[in-house]
Amino acid sequence: MQDVIVRNIEPSDNASLASIIRKSLEEFNAAKYGTVYFDKATDHLYELFSSTPNSKYFVAELNGKIIGGAGIFPTANLPVGYCELVKMYLTKDARGLGLGRMMISRCLEAANEMGFTKVYLETMPELSKAVKVYEKFGFEYLKGSLGNSGHCGCDIWMEKKI
Repeated sequence: MQDVIVRNIEPSDNASLASIIRKSLEEFNAAKYGTVYFDKATDHLYELFSSTPNSKYFVAELNGKIIGGAGIFPTANLPVGYCELVKMYLTKDARGLGLGRMMISRCLEAANEMGFTKVYLETMPELSKAVKVYEKFGFEYLKGSLGNSGHCGCDIWMEKKI
Protein backbone atom coordinates (compact mmCIF):
# COMPACT_ATOMS: atom_id res chain seq x y z
CA MET A 1 0.00 0.00 0.00
CA GLN A 2 3.05 2.24 -0.08
CA ASP A 3 2.08 3.61 -3.52
CA VAL A 4 -1.40 4.62 -2.35
CA ILE A 5 -1.93 8.29 -1.61
CA VAL A 6 -4.64 9.18 0.89
CA ARG A 7 -5.70 12.81 0.59
CA ASN A 8 -8.60 15.14 1.26
CA ILE A 9 -11.46 15.17 -1.21
CA GLU A 10 -11.32 17.64 -4.11
CA PRO A 11 -14.17 18.96 -6.32
CA SER A 12 -13.04 16.87 -9.28
CA ASP A 13 -13.45 13.65 -7.25
CA ASN A 14 -17.25 13.68 -7.11
CA ALA A 15 -18.04 11.63 -10.22
CA SER A 16 -15.40 8.95 -9.56
CA LEU A 17 -16.48 8.50 -5.94
CA ALA A 18 -20.19 8.32 -6.82
CA SER A 19 -19.37 5.65 -9.39
CA ILE A 20 -17.29 3.61 -6.92
CA ILE A 21 -20.04 3.78 -4.30
CA ARG A 22 -22.84 2.76 -6.66
CA LYS A 23 -20.84 0.02 -8.41
CA SER A 24 -19.85 -1.45 -5.02
CA LEU A 25 -23.45 -1.58 -3.86
CA GLU A 26 -24.56 -3.13 -7.16
CA GLU A 27 -21.80 -5.75 -6.89
CA PHE A 28 -23.05 -6.85 -3.46
CA ASN A 29 -26.75 -6.68 -4.39
CA ALA A 30 -27.18 -3.82 -1.93
CA ALA A 31 -28.35 -1.08 -4.32
CA LYS A 32 -31.62 -0.67 -2.50
CA TYR A 33 -33.91 2.11 -1.38
CA GLY A 34 -32.85 3.81 1.83
CA THR A 35 -29.12 3.53 1.15
CA VAL A 36 -26.45 5.92 -0.07
CA TYR A 37 -27.07 4.48 -3.55
CA PHE A 38 -30.12 6.74 -3.95
CA ASP A 39 -28.83 9.61 -1.80
CA LYS A 40 -28.47 12.80 -3.89
CA ALA A 41 -25.48 13.81 -1.76
CA THR A 42 -23.54 10.85 -3.22
CA ASP A 43 -23.01 12.92 -6.38
CA HIS A 44 -21.82 15.96 -4.42
CA LEU A 45 -19.51 14.65 -1.71
CA TYR A 46 -17.02 17.49 -2.00
CA GLU A 47 -19.74 20.08 -1.46
CA LEU A 48 -21.24 18.13 1.43
CA PHE A 49 -18.00 17.68 3.32
CA SER A 50 -16.53 21.09 2.56
CA SER A 51 -19.65 22.86 3.82
CA THR A 52 -20.12 20.80 7.00
CA PRO A 53 -18.02 21.65 10.05
CA ASN A 54 -16.41 18.70 11.87
CA SER A 55 -16.54 16.48 8.81
CA LYS A 56 -13.73 15.05 6.71
CA TYR A 57 -13.60 12.87 3.62
CA PHE A 58 -10.50 11.02 2.48
CA VAL A 59 -9.80 9.75 -1.02
CA ALA A 60 -7.44 6.87 -1.80
CA GLU A 61 -5.55 7.19 -5.05
CA LEU A 62 -3.19 4.78 -6.82
CA ASN A 63 -1.18 5.94 -9.82
CA GLY A 64 -3.51 8.90 -10.30
CA LYS A 65 -6.67 6.79 -10.19
CA ILE A 66 -9.21 7.02 -7.36
CA ILE A 67 -9.70 3.60 -5.79
CA GLY A 68 -11.83 4.46 -2.76
CA GLY A 69 -12.88 6.82 -0.06
CA ALA A 70 -14.19 7.14 3.48
CA GLY A 71 -15.21 9.92 5.79
CA ILE A 72 -16.49 11.03 9.13
CA PHE A 73 -19.58 13.16 9.47
CA PRO A 74 -21.48 14.77 12.36
CA THR A 75 -24.79 13.18 11.39
CA ALA A 76 -27.86 15.01 12.66
CA ASN A 77 -29.24 13.94 16.04
CA LEU A 78 -26.34 11.70 17.04
CA PRO A 79 -25.60 11.74 20.77
CA VAL A 80 -23.08 14.30 22.00
CA GLY A 81 -19.50 13.30 21.17
CA TYR A 82 -20.46 11.04 18.25
CA CYS A 83 -19.67 11.23 14.55
CA GLU A 84 -20.48 8.71 11.85
CA LEU A 85 -18.09 6.74 9.65
CA VAL A 86 -19.63 7.27 6.21
CA LYS A 87 -19.33 6.36 2.58
CA MET A 88 -16.54 3.82 3.07
CA TYR A 89 -16.20 2.17 -0.34
CA LEU A 90 -13.36 0.72 -2.39
CA THR A 91 -13.07 -0.46 -5.97
CA LYS A 92 -13.13 -4.21 -6.47
CA ASP A 93 -9.38 -4.29 -7.23
CA ALA A 94 -8.56 -2.31 -4.07
CA ARG A 95 -10.28 -4.72 -1.69
CA GLY A 96 -8.30 -7.27 0.30
CA LEU A 97 -5.10 -5.23 0.27
CA GLY A 98 -5.43 -3.56 3.68
CA LEU A 99 -6.67 -0.29 2.24
CA GLY A 100 -9.96 -0.50 4.14
CA ARG A 101 -8.09 -0.75 7.42
CA MET A 102 -5.91 2.18 6.41
CA MET A 103 -8.94 4.32 5.55
CA ILE A 104 -10.76 3.44 8.77
CA SER A 105 -7.65 4.25 10.80
CA ARG A 106 -7.35 7.62 9.08
CA CYS A 107 -11.02 8.39 9.80
CA LEU A 108 -10.70 7.37 13.46
CA GLU A 109 -7.61 9.58 13.84
CA ALA A 110 -9.44 12.53 12.30
CA ALA A 111 -12.48 11.96 14.53
CA ASN A 112 -10.25 11.90 17.59
CA GLU A 113 -8.43 15.07 16.49
CA MET A 114 -11.80 16.83 16.12
CA GLY A 115 -12.74 15.86 19.67
CA PHE A 116 -15.27 13.12 18.99
CA THR A 117 -15.35 10.32 21.55
CA LYS A 118 -17.37 7.70 19.66
CA VAL A 119 -17.76 6.70 16.04
CA TYR A 120 -21.04 5.26 14.82
CA LEU A 121 -21.72 3.45 11.55
CA GLU A 122 -24.57 1.91 9.63
CA THR A 123 -24.21 -0.97 7.21
CA MET A 124 -26.04 -4.05 5.96
CA PRO A 125 -25.57 -7.83 5.86
CA GLU A 126 -24.75 -7.72 2.13
CA LEU A 127 -21.50 -5.95 3.07
CA SER A 128 -20.39 -8.74 5.41
CA LYS A 129 -16.69 -8.43 4.55
CA ALA A 130 -16.75 -4.80 5.68
CA VAL A 131 -18.62 -5.79 8.85
CA LYS A 132 -15.79 -8.21 9.72
CA VAL A 133 -13.26 -5.39 9.34
CA TYR A 134 -15.36 -3.16 11.62
CA GLU A 135 -15.48 -5.95 14.20
CA LYS A 136 -11.67 -6.26 14.09
CA PHE A 137 -11.45 -2.52 14.80
CA GLY A 138 -13.54 -3.02 17.92
CA PHE A 139 -16.86 -1.71 16.67
CA GLU A 140 -19.67 -3.18 18.74
CA TYR A 141 -23.21 -3.92 17.65
CA LEU A 142 -26.14 -1.74 18.65
CA LYS A 143 -29.78 -2.79 18.82
CA GLY A 144 -30.98 0.14 16.72
CA SER A 145 -29.98 3.19 14.78
CA LEU A 146 -28.68 6.45 16.19
CA GLY A 147 -29.10 9.90 14.69
CA ASN A 148 -30.81 10.71 11.44
CA SER A 149 -28.71 9.57 8.49
CA GLY A 150 -31.76 9.12 6.28
CA HIS A 151 -30.58 5.63 5.33
CA CYS A 152 -33.41 3.40 6.45
CA GLY A 153 -32.08 0.57 4.27
CA CYS A 154 -29.29 -0.21 6.71
CA ASP A 155 -30.03 -2.69 9.47
CA ILE A 156 -26.66 -3.18 11.14
CA TRP A 157 -25.60 -0.44 13.54
CA MET A 158 -22.25 -0.31 15.32
CA GLU A 159 -20.20 2.05 17.47
CA LYS A 160 -16.65 2.35 18.72
CA LYS A 161 -15.22 4.40 21.55
CA ILE A 162 -12.09 6.29 20.50
